[in-house]
Amino acid sequence: MAIAYPHFFGSEKAKNLKPSLMVTPTPSPVILSQDELKKIAAYKAVEFVESGMVLGLGTGSTAKHAIDRIAELLRIGQLKNIVGIPTSSITHEQAVSLGIPLSDLNAHPILDLAIDGADEVDSQMNLVKGRGGSLLREKMVEAASKKFIVIVDESKLVSHLGGTGLAMPVEIVPFCWEFTLRRLEMLFIEAGCVGKLRVVGESGEPYVSDNGNYIIDLYFKSDMGDLKEASDAILRLAGVVEHGMFLDMATTVIVAGKLGVFVTNK
Repeated sequence: MAIAYPHFFGSEKAKNLKPSLMVTPTPSPVILSQDELKKIAAYKAVEFVESGMVLGLGTGSTAKHAIDRIAELLRIGQLKNIVGIPTSSITHEQAVSLGIPLSDLNAHPILDLAIDGADEVDSQMNLVKGRGGSLLREKMVEAASKKFIVIVDESKLVSHLGGTGLAMPVEIVPFCWEFTLRRLEMLFIEAGCVGKLRVVGESGEPYVSDNGNYIIDLYFKSDMGDLKEASDAILRLAGVVEHGMFLDMATTVIVAGKLGVFVTNK
C-alpha cells in the first residue's frame, strides 16, 4: 500500500526533523516513469559522496543509476580516490565495466557511506530488501557503513513491512530447505504467512544466491507484529542465514515521486 510521502514518516518523527533535512518538493507538470524517479533519487544520493570515500555499492535497478553517476563523476574529475565495495556479483561486474576501483570488507571493515535501494520502506525507516537476491551481502556492507542512504520511488512506501503483499526474503542453507520453510511459516501462522522457494526458469530450479544459498520468500496476509521480535525469531532458526528486514539501519531515505524529492535523515 503506497502512502502520500510528505506526511509519511509520521508526526512524531517529523517533530524531530530540522527544516533543512527536508528538501522542498518541486512539482513538475511532466509525468515521470518509475525508472526516471529512481534515477532522480539515485542522483540526489550521489550528492552526498565526497572524494576519498569508501563506498558501499548497492544492488538493483535504483542503485544501478547511482553507480552510473559515481562513475561519470569519476570520469570528469569531480570525484577522486573513490573505493567501492560491491554488494553482489552483478554490481561488481557493473563497477568493473565502469572503471570504479573496488575492494572488500577485509581491506575496509568500516565504510564511509553506502547507497542502495529498497523493496519497502516503513514510516520508521525500516526496510525490506533482497527481492533481487543480494540481501546477505547488502546487509554485511551496509551494517559496516557509517551512513546508509536508501533511495526509492514513492511506490516503495508501506504502512508496515510486508504491507505490499509481496515477498519478504529469507536466505537459507539448501540442506532440508522444505523443513526450514515449514518452520518459517509456523513462526507467523497468525499473520497468514505462506513461504515459497524462489525458483528460476521454466524448469523450476531453485534460485541460488551469490553465497550458494536458497531463498524462501515469505508472504503475509496481515502485519507480522513486532519487527525486532520477528527478526530474532527468524534468525534463531537453524538453517537460516539472514533475512531481508533491515531494521534501524538506514540513516537517510530519499524518496522521489510526483510531488518532488524528499530527503529524511534519522
